[in-house]
Amino acid sequence: MDWGLIDRYAKSLIKEAGHKIRLSFFDQIHIDSKSNANDLVTNIDKEIEQFFIKQIQTSFPGHKILGEEGFGDEINSLNGTIWIVDPIDGTMNFVHQKRNFAISLGIYQDGVGILGYIYDVIRDELYSAKKGEGAYVNDERLPKLEEDSIQEAIIGINARWVAPNRYIDHEKLLGLIQHCRGTRSYGSAALELAYVSSGKLSAYVSMRLSPWDIAGGKVIAQEVGAVATNLEGEPPSLLGPEPFIVAREGLHHELLTKYIVQKR
Repeated sequence: MDWGLIDRYAKSLIKEAGHKIRLSFFDQIHIDSKSNANDLVTNIDKEIEQFFIKQIQTSFPGHKILGEEGFGDEINSLNGTIWIVDPIDGTMNFVHQKRNFAISLGIYQDGVGILGYIYDVIRDELYSAKKGEGAYVNDERLPKLEEDSIQEAIIGINARWVAPNRYIDHEKLLGLIQHCRGTRSYGSAALELAYVSSGKLSAYVSMRLSPWDIAGGKVIAQEVGAVATNLEGEPPSLLGPEPFIVAREGLHHELLTKYIVQKR
Protein backbone atom coordinates (compact mmCIF):
# COMPACT_ATOMS: atom_id res chain seq x y z
CA MET A 1 0.00 0.00 0.00
CA ASP A 2 1.47 3.35 -1.07
CA TRP A 3 0.38 5.48 1.90
CA GLY A 4 2.32 8.48 0.63
CA LEU A 5 0.24 8.46 -2.55
CA ILE A 6 -2.99 8.04 -0.58
CA ASP A 7 -1.97 10.89 1.74
CA ARG A 8 -1.39 13.28 -1.15
CA TYR A 9 -4.62 12.22 -2.82
CA ALA A 10 -6.66 12.64 0.40
CA LYS A 11 -5.28 16.13 0.98
CA SER A 12 -6.17 17.19 -2.57
CA LEU A 13 -9.70 15.82 -2.15
CA ILE A 14 -10.16 17.65 1.16
CA LYS A 15 -8.97 20.97 -0.27
CA GLU A 16 -11.28 20.59 -3.28
CA ALA A 17 -14.20 19.73 -1.00
CA GLY A 18 -13.43 22.78 1.14
CA HIS A 19 -13.51 24.98 -1.96
CA LYS A 20 -16.92 23.56 -2.88
CA ILE A 21 -18.21 24.32 0.61
CA ARG A 22 -16.99 27.92 0.46
CA LEU A 23 -18.66 28.38 -2.93
CA SER A 24 -21.93 27.08 -1.44
CA PHE A 25 -22.20 30.24 0.65
CA PHE A 26 -23.28 32.03 -2.53
CA ASP A 27 -26.15 29.59 -3.15
CA GLN A 28 -29.29 28.75 -1.23
CA ILE A 29 -28.70 26.07 1.38
CA HIS A 30 -31.51 23.57 2.01
CA ILE A 31 -31.76 22.49 5.63
CA ASP A 32 -33.41 19.34 7.02
CA SER A 33 -33.29 17.61 10.39
CA LYS A 34 -32.41 13.99 11.17
CA SER A 35 -32.88 12.42 14.63
CA ASN A 36 -34.30 15.62 16.15
CA ALA A 37 -34.96 19.26 15.29
CA ASN A 38 -31.42 20.26 16.31
CA ASP A 39 -29.69 17.45 14.38
CA LEU A 40 -29.29 19.36 11.13
CA VAL A 41 -28.26 18.21 7.68
CA THR A 42 -28.00 20.29 4.53
CA ASN A 43 -27.83 19.58 0.84
CA ILE A 44 -24.16 20.58 1.07
CA ASP A 45 -23.40 17.83 3.64
CA LYS A 46 -24.90 15.31 1.23
CA GLU A 47 -23.24 16.69 -1.89
CA ILE A 48 -19.79 16.81 -0.30
CA GLU A 49 -20.09 13.24 1.01
CA GLN A 50 -21.17 12.05 -2.44
CA PHE A 51 -18.19 13.90 -3.93
CA PHE A 52 -15.80 12.05 -1.61
CA ILE A 53 -17.44 8.68 -2.31
CA LYS A 54 -17.38 9.09 -6.09
CA GLN A 55 -13.71 10.09 -6.11
CA ILE A 56 -12.58 7.38 -3.66
CA GLN A 57 -14.53 4.63 -5.42
CA THR A 58 -13.04 5.66 -8.77
CA SER A 59 -9.43 5.85 -7.53
CA PHE A 60 -9.48 3.05 -4.93
CA PRO A 61 -12.29 0.63 -5.85
CA GLY A 62 -11.19 -1.94 -3.26
CA HIS A 63 -11.52 0.48 -0.35
CA LYS A 64 -14.66 0.89 1.77
CA ILE A 65 -16.23 4.18 2.87
CA LEU A 66 -18.16 5.03 6.03
CA GLY A 67 -19.88 8.42 5.82
CA GLU A 68 -22.15 10.29 8.18
CA GLU A 69 -24.91 10.83 5.64
CA GLY A 70 -25.15 7.15 4.76
CA PHE A 71 -24.06 7.19 1.11
CA GLY A 72 -21.10 4.89 1.71
CA ASP A 73 -20.82 1.21 2.52
CA GLU A 74 -22.51 -0.82 5.24
CA ILE A 75 -19.65 -1.29 7.70
CA ASN A 76 -19.88 -4.17 10.19
CA SER A 77 -16.16 -4.66 10.78
CA LEU A 78 -12.97 -2.65 10.35
CA ASN A 79 -11.29 -5.25 8.12
CA GLY A 80 -9.62 -3.86 5.03
CA THR A 81 -9.05 -0.22 4.14
CA ILE A 82 -11.82 2.09 5.28
CA TRP A 83 -12.21 5.83 4.72
CA ILE A 84 -14.33 7.35 7.52
CA VAL A 85 -15.60 10.77 6.49
CA ASP A 86 -17.70 13.54 7.96
CA PRO A 87 -18.27 16.04 5.13
CA ILE A 88 -19.24 18.86 7.53
CA ASP A 89 -18.65 18.30 11.23
CA GLY A 90 -20.49 21.12 12.99
CA THR A 91 -23.43 21.51 10.61
CA MET A 92 -25.28 23.79 13.05
CA ASN A 93 -22.29 26.14 13.03
CA PHE A 94 -22.13 25.90 9.24
CA VAL A 95 -25.79 26.91 8.99
CA HIS A 96 -25.87 29.64 11.63
CA GLN A 97 -22.33 31.00 11.78
CA LYS A 98 -20.58 30.08 8.51
CA ARG A 99 -17.54 29.15 10.62
CA ASN A 100 -16.39 26.70 13.32
CA PHE A 101 -17.01 23.58 11.22
CA ALA A 102 -14.60 21.13 9.61
CA ILE A 103 -14.14 18.26 7.21
CA SER A 104 -13.02 15.15 9.10
CA LEU A 105 -11.40 12.13 7.46
CA GLY A 106 -9.68 9.09 8.88
CA ILE A 107 -8.22 6.24 6.83
CA TYR A 108 -7.90 2.93 8.67
CA GLN A 109 -6.28 -0.38 7.76
CA ASP A 110 -7.70 -3.40 9.61
CA GLY A 111 -8.82 -1.17 12.47
CA VAL A 112 -5.57 0.81 12.77
CA GLY A 113 -5.66 4.52 12.02
CA ILE A 114 -2.99 5.25 9.39
CA LEU A 115 -3.95 8.71 8.14
CA GLY A 116 -6.01 11.43 9.80
CA TYR A 117 -7.22 14.85 8.66
CA ILE A 118 -9.26 17.74 10.04
CA TYR A 119 -9.77 20.71 7.73
CA ASP A 120 -11.00 24.00 9.17
CA VAL A 121 -12.53 25.20 5.94
CA ILE A 122 -12.87 28.88 6.80
CA ARG A 123 -9.45 29.32 8.42
CA ASP A 124 -7.81 27.15 5.74
CA GLU A 125 -6.06 25.11 8.43
CA LEU A 126 -5.43 21.47 7.57
CA TYR A 127 -4.47 19.29 10.53
CA SER A 128 -3.00 16.01 9.35
CA ALA A 129 -1.08 13.01 10.60
CA LYS A 130 0.40 9.76 9.37
CA LYS A 131 0.88 7.01 11.92
CA GLY A 132 4.41 7.12 13.33
CA GLU A 133 5.39 10.27 11.44
CA GLY A 134 4.00 13.07 13.61
CA ALA A 135 1.16 15.56 13.16
CA TYR A 136 1.02 18.85 11.31
CA VAL A 137 -1.12 21.92 10.82
CA ASN A 138 -0.56 22.95 7.21
CA ASP A 139 3.24 22.50 6.93
CA GLU A 140 4.08 23.18 10.57
CA ARG A 141 4.81 20.18 12.79
CA LEU A 142 2.85 20.03 16.03
CA PRO A 143 5.00 19.48 19.13
CA LYS A 144 4.40 16.66 21.59
CA LEU A 145 1.98 17.69 24.32
CA GLU A 146 3.31 18.53 27.76
CA GLU A 147 1.82 17.41 31.07
CA ASP A 148 -1.06 19.47 32.41
CA SER A 149 -2.83 19.64 35.78
CA ILE A 150 -6.56 20.02 36.34
CA GLN A 151 -5.93 23.51 37.75
CA GLU A 152 -4.22 24.59 34.50
CA ALA A 153 -6.50 22.70 32.11
CA ILE A 154 -8.95 24.10 29.59
CA ILE A 155 -11.59 21.41 29.04
CA GLY A 156 -13.74 21.11 25.94
CA ILE A 157 -17.22 20.01 27.01
CA ASN A 158 -20.80 20.77 26.02
CA ALA A 159 -22.93 22.22 28.81
CA ARG A 160 -25.59 19.55 28.28
CA TRP A 161 -23.31 16.98 29.94
CA VAL A 162 -22.92 19.16 33.03
CA ALA A 163 -26.70 19.18 33.50
CA PRO A 164 -28.31 16.02 34.96
CA ASN A 165 -28.20 13.29 32.31
CA ARG A 166 -28.38 9.51 31.97
CA TYR A 167 -24.73 8.95 31.10
CA ILE A 168 -22.52 10.32 33.87
CA ASP A 169 -22.58 11.60 37.44
CA HIS A 170 -23.04 15.31 36.82
CA GLU A 171 -22.13 16.16 40.44
CA LYS A 172 -18.62 14.81 39.85
CA LEU A 173 -18.45 16.77 36.63
CA LEU A 174 -19.41 19.95 38.49
CA GLY A 175 -16.31 19.37 40.61
CA LEU A 176 -14.24 19.32 37.43
CA ILE A 177 -15.80 22.57 36.24
CA GLN A 178 -14.98 24.19 39.57
CA HIS A 179 -11.37 22.96 39.68
CA CYS A 180 -10.22 23.39 36.07
CA ARG A 181 -8.99 26.69 34.65
CA GLY A 182 -11.89 26.96 32.20
CA THR A 183 -14.23 25.21 29.77
CA ARG A 184 -15.02 25.74 26.10
CA SER A 185 -17.52 24.35 23.60
CA TYR A 186 -17.03 24.86 19.86
CA GLY A 187 -19.85 22.72 18.46
CA SER A 188 -17.56 20.51 16.34
CA ALA A 189 -15.96 17.39 17.76
CA ALA A 190 -13.38 17.41 14.95
CA LEU A 191 -12.25 20.94 15.77
CA GLU A 192 -12.11 20.15 19.48
CA LEU A 193 -9.85 17.19 18.70
CA ALA A 194 -7.70 19.48 16.56
CA TYR A 195 -7.50 21.96 19.44
CA VAL A 196 -6.42 19.26 21.89
CA SER A 197 -3.78 18.13 19.41
CA SER A 198 -2.45 21.65 18.93
CA GLY A 199 -2.49 22.52 22.65
CA LYS A 200 -5.41 24.97 22.58
CA LEU A 201 -7.43 22.59 24.78
CA SER A 202 -6.14 20.18 27.42
CA ALA A 203 -8.96 17.67 26.98
CA TYR A 204 -12.26 17.10 25.22
CA VAL A 205 -15.14 15.00 26.55
CA SER A 206 -18.44 13.94 25.00
CA MET A 207 -20.97 11.30 25.95
CA ARG A 208 -22.05 10.37 22.43
CA LEU A 209 -19.88 10.60 19.33
CA SER A 210 -20.00 8.62 16.10
CA PRO A 211 -17.02 7.13 14.24
CA TRP A 212 -16.92 9.92 11.65
CA ASP A 213 -16.71 12.53 14.44
CA ILE A 214 -13.43 11.18 15.79
CA ALA A 215 -11.77 8.94 13.17
CA GLY A 216 -9.50 11.61 11.71
CA GLY A 217 -8.81 13.47 14.94
CA LYS A 218 -7.91 10.32 16.84
CA VAL A 219 -4.96 9.65 14.51
CA ILE A 220 -3.75 13.24 14.85
CA ALA A 221 -4.12 13.34 18.64
CA GLN A 222 -2.21 10.11 19.18
CA GLU A 223 0.73 11.41 17.12
CA VAL A 224 1.25 14.26 19.63
CA GLY A 225 0.93 12.01 22.68
CA ALA A 226 -2.74 12.49 23.59
CA VAL A 227 -4.77 9.53 24.83
CA ALA A 228 -8.12 8.87 23.12
CA THR A 229 -10.52 6.30 24.62
CA ASN A 230 -14.09 5.60 25.62
CA LEU A 231 -15.04 6.00 29.27
CA GLU A 232 -13.87 2.46 30.02
CA GLY A 233 -10.35 3.53 29.05
CA GLU A 234 -10.52 1.34 25.93
CA PRO A 235 -9.93 2.37 22.29
CA PRO A 236 -13.12 3.57 20.57
CA SER A 237 -14.74 0.80 18.55
CA LEU A 238 -15.45 3.04 15.53
CA LEU A 239 -18.47 0.86 14.73
CA GLY A 240 -21.12 2.96 16.47
CA PRO A 241 -21.78 5.91 18.78
CA GLU A 242 -20.18 5.87 22.23
CA PRO A 243 -18.74 8.20 24.90
CA PHE A 244 -15.32 9.62 24.12
CA ILE A 245 -12.49 11.41 25.90
CA VAL A 246 -9.20 12.70 24.53
CA ALA A 247 -6.65 14.36 26.79
CA ARG A 248 -3.00 14.78 27.59
CA GLU A 249 -1.67 11.57 29.09
CA GLY A 250 -1.64 12.18 32.85
CA LEU A 251 -4.73 14.36 32.69
CA HIS A 252 -6.65 11.60 30.88
CA HIS A 253 -6.13 9.22 33.80
CA GLU A 254 -7.12 11.84 36.38
CA LEU A 255 -10.28 12.77 34.50
CA LEU A 256 -11.44 9.15 34.19
CA THR A 257 -10.70 8.22 37.79
CA LYS A 258 -11.96 11.35 39.58
CA TYR A 259 -14.40 13.33 37.45
CA ILE A 260 -15.91 11.43 34.51
CA VAL A 261 -17.87 8.74 36.35
CA GLN A 262 -20.43 6.71 34.42
CA LYS A 263 -23.84 5.90 35.82
CA ARG A 264 -24.37 2.17 36.24
